[in-house]
Amino acid sequence: MQLYAFGLNHQTAPLAVREQVAFNVDGMEGALRDLVENGAAKEAAILSTCNRMELYCNASQPDHTIDWLARYHNLPRKDLDPYLYTLPRELAVKHSFRVASGLDSMVLGEPQILGQMKQAVRQAEEAGTLGFLLHKLFQRTFSVAKDVRTQTEIGANLVSMAAAAVRLAERIFPSISEQRVLFIGAGEMIELNAVHFAARNPAHITVANRTLERAQTLARRINGHAITLAELPDQLAHHDIIVTCTASQLPILGKGMVERALKVRKHKPLFIVDLAVPRDVEAEVAELRDVFLYSVDDIAEVVKDGLDARQSAVKEAEVIIASGVSDFVHWMESREVVPTIRALRDHAERSRRHEVEKALRLLAKGEPPEKVLEAMSSGLTNKFLHAPTHALNQVQGGDRENFLEVVHRLYHLNSEEQ
Repeated sequence: MQLYAFGLNHQTAPLAVREQVAFNVDGMEGALRDLVENGAAKEAAILSTCNRMELYCNASQPDHTIDWLARYHNLPRKDLDPYLYTLPRELAVKHSFRVASGLDSMVLGEPQILGQMKQAVRQAEEAGTLGFLLHKLFQRTFSVAKDVRTQTEIGANLVSMAAAAVRLAERIFPSISEQRVLFIGAGEMIELNAVHFAARNPAHITVANRTLERAQTLARRINGHAITLAELPDQLAHHDIIVTCTASQLPILGKGMVERALKVRKHKPLFIVDLAVPRDVEAEVAELRDVFLYSVDDIAEVVKDGLDARQSAVKEAEVIIASGVSDFVHWMESREVVPTIRALRDHAERSRRHEVEKALRLLAKGEPPEKVLEAMSSGLTNKFLHAPTHALNQVQGGDRENFLEVVHRLYHLNSEEQ
């Protein structure tokens, strides 16, 4: 079993790099099948969020997997290597456990990543790329994450991405209750932000989404109004706060659209939080006066609030994770000897059948049963002991002592028998 985790995250790669290797939700199954069908991995699961892109796989040649990743995103391998981490075996296991437990997140202890990992596993199952090894890995990952979250205070005093967006907005506007808020998208991240902003009772809330039905569903929950993305150019100027997070591969808000909105607003401040990867807002928008644009990386300082209170829980979590890693690695090692055990038993079974057939022939000839049983047991003994006896006679030098120790452990030989 050759387990690997490849990836890059908010700690190793800037947003401009992360968005180049992000996987679209709609294309995830196709990507997974392509990865396995091209022989780059035997099993695979891909975790793609705003803060990370990680590929967990069972692969005999890890370089081929990384080459596939670069080709899939039309990137030169050399442009990817400086930001990519490659974690084999127990390091991959430990990383999976830490990610699911929220220890590797921008917001220490945040719970959303666990749901995102579960979604990644479901996508791999649907694509048919989640084999025995990865199924076992993620099954154990979710169990360890549950232990960490229930046995430690890792989630205490948590400042979420959504809460951070509200705090940033309150730095620009004295009171959100006087502002008009626009949410672009209707996924989990937008829902979380919508709940936080709605709690401040803004003057008006609008939800824009490609599918109007989904926008209406969220809008009803927060007492807002729903529109389609096609209506954005006309509606943008009527909002003071914009939070966007879609799965679009191209920007939703371009510089020209925002410039036109600013003219209509007579240059009243426009606060935008772009939580999408790839970004929903063109980077050039940040150059416009009266625009306060924050990307997912820009709120890193805000979410550090409450971090000290959770640091003591990290040590406790690491102990739980270390124990889980040890158990899982032991399981992997035990599975690796299965082919040898199977071959050993097959060899012994062939010897047994051969001696039984010989004994039956002797009985058919009228030989005494006692004599036949004696001959059969002697034959089995000689066959089973031939290989270790021959090896003992052939082994030389320092290997001899090691081999002798193995034989004594194997057959439970005591000092008198030596």
